[in-house]
Amino acid sequence: MNFLEPVIFSVISFISTFLGGLVSIRNREKLHYIMSFTAGVLIAVCFFDILPEAFQIIAQNRWDITPVMIAVILGFLFFHILEKTLLIHHSHENEYASHHHPTVGLTGALGLSFHSFLDGVGIGLGFQVSSHIGFLIAVAVIAHDFSDGLNTVTIMLTHKNTTTKAKMLLLLDAVTPILGVFSTFLFTIPESALVLYLGFFAGFLFYLGASDLLPEAHSQHSSYKMIGLTLLGIIFIFIITRIT
Repeated sequence: MNFLEPVIFSVISFISTFLGGLVSIRNREKLHYIMSFTAGVLIAVCFFDILPEAFQIIAQNRWDITPVMIAVILGFLFFHILEKTLLIHHSHENEYASHHHPTVGLTGALGLSFHSFLDGVGIGLGFQVSSHIGFLIAVAVIAHDFSDGLNTVTIMLTHKNTTTKAKMLLLLDAVTPILGVFSTFLFTIPESALVLYLGFFAGFLFYLGASDLLPEAHSQHSSYKMIGLTLLGIIFIFIITRIT
């Protein structure tokens, strides 16, 4: 295995992620537009990227799909319960959209960082199979890492975290693919555990996109333009997953 190739692609992934985050930070006054687009991206990533990847692994091993679907529900409910537990003291339902706790944003950003770590693992494992497979995986990761950086910052800022904290989590999200690549020089992740993680994370992203970002984005600025941006985010990921 050529160790240099996966490292180079992980560095490119770092740049892609960081640029996405900077775009979000420098356009805070248009955050509701970014949230609309991001919501579409997160929802599409669940159905066009993460779940198909999990289903493919299941089909190859002829496993039961039920545990993965349970993991999807658990991922959705875990972050729903976490958010509601943190915000339980808020009693005015009509003010729901403005009730965001920094810890929820931090948890979401850390989840995205862990996913980015597994992106790096995917690059490293791909190059263990062959340079061709590793290259295809790396292109797919780099293509959506711009959105990962944008998502990380958007989630942090939406949940009332400071710009400084958002930048710190952006840096973590950008670095983790590099760490993921280096980890594959030491160990591998069993596929049986990987598919459960993919299901859990898909549920988490679906919750953030459909139940968190979309209501917040439309709470005070709803418009056809924002609906269009959500559809654009979905179409963007659909195209990326079909050409990579």
